[in-house]
Amino acid sequence: MRPVNAAAVASLCMLAACSNENTDAQNTHQVGEPVEWRMTSTYPSTLIQLGTLGKRLETEVAKISGGSVKLKFYEPGVLAPPFETFDAVSYGAVEAGWSTPGYWAGKDPALQLFSSVPFGPSAPEYLAWFDYGGGKELFEETYHKHNIHGIICGMTPPEASGWFKKEINSVDDLKGLKIRFFGLGAKVMEEVGAAPQLIAGGEIYQALELGTIDATEYAMPAVDYRMGFYEVAKHYYFPGWHQQSTFFELMINLDAWNSLSETQQAQVEATCAANIRYGISEGEALQADAMAALEAKGVNIHTWSPEILDELEGAWGRVVTDLAEKDPEFARVWHSLEAFREKYKAWADRGYLKD
Repeated sequence: MRPVNAAAVASLCMLAACSNENTDAQNTHQVGEPVEWRMTSTYPSTLIQLGTLGKRLETEVAKISGGSVKLKFYEPGVLAPPFETFDAVSYGAVEAGWSTPGYWAGKDPALQLFSSVPFGPSAPEYLAWFDYGGGKELFEETYHKHNIHGIICGMTPPEASGWFKKEINSVDDLKGLKIRFFGLGAKVMEEVGAAPQLIAGGEIYQALELGTIDATEYAMPAVDYRMGFYEVAKHYYFPGWHQQSTFFELMINLDAWNSLSETQQAQVEATCAANIRYGISEGEALQADAMAALEAKGVNIHTWSPEILDELEGAWGRVVTDLAEKDPEFARVWHSLEAFREKYKAWADRGYLKD
């Protein structure tokens, strides 16, 4: 039996240690250093879908990443007022935010088209454009100008068209109406003579009760039921022509996003993809029971007449033409979506059963 060379053994041990160190360093580079981020929200965590989809990220991203990425959900106003989420993330005051792009028209008008579009696409068509029609590239490019990396991270089904204290029989009945309204739909309401206002969700009920506003739209029946709007308005209108589907977003400070490893970035994106699926399926499942509950509360559920919808759609055509003429970036995104929808129509008209 050969004698053991102590020097050789020591040398081999040193080489093994170095190899382990290199492997550990390589693994750390690939996986990324663990991060714990603060995420401010524009919606309370208890608000079904609008807030709960954001709260869900807190547990899901930790599970999917094995604890490598942690998001701490903060209620609106704790770290930043709801409508200051954009600036807080852009400047790095917080690492992340939960919102919807439609709130940031004042920062970049094009972002509205990544939230919901009047008379726009249903969820499958909207996602198809975003994932395969150039939408994602335009979205990221728009946000990167503001030092934000945006990820579509939730989606909800069609919204209701609004709560009114009085029955609406024609577009003329909308003239002068003070109504809380969101996004591009608000510009349509303004075009037909209403006086739209953007009010944070937590303030809507009181404004409607006190007569500060005459009407409001907010969300889907399941959400509106929990908001209690049926107590102060009894006329509820469908369809939600202004929001046939709605994107929600995880906003991340661009520097923070770039500090993640490729693995961590993929984990965040996978979490958001799963959250979109969850939002659509949960949202569709909740609405029928909510509508039945609202009818039991004495709510009058109305369907807009074809004549009113035609006038609203005509107003939208004028609004979007004007917006595209005023802002080249808005025009670029709008023309991308418009071209995709025109091509998609050949499939939609033939592939799906009509009601």
